[in-house]
Amino acid sequence: MNYTYLVECADGTLYCGWTNNIEKRIADHNAGKGAKYTKPRLPVKLVYFEEFETKEEAMSREWHIKKLSRKKKMELVNSMEKESL
Repeated sequence: MNYTYLVECADGTLYCGWTNNIEKRIADHNAGKGAKYTKPRLPVKLVYFEEFETKEEAMSREWHIKKLSRKKKMELVNSMEKESL
């Protein structure tokens, strides 16, 4: 399985990425082994993710999410929070 995800950084900003192992990727981010963007903004918290069969689908969705405004990204986050209730 492949994932597109959003993490919230300690400074309140959002970072979008993709991975095929979401637990390991979040652990890597929090160990300072993730993206350059997240290293100075630790810790990060997973706030949204989507599952895909192929990495190409996940990478395409990452590209589309990165183009969204912060408001639209927060709508995604809020939609996931409502689903988990």
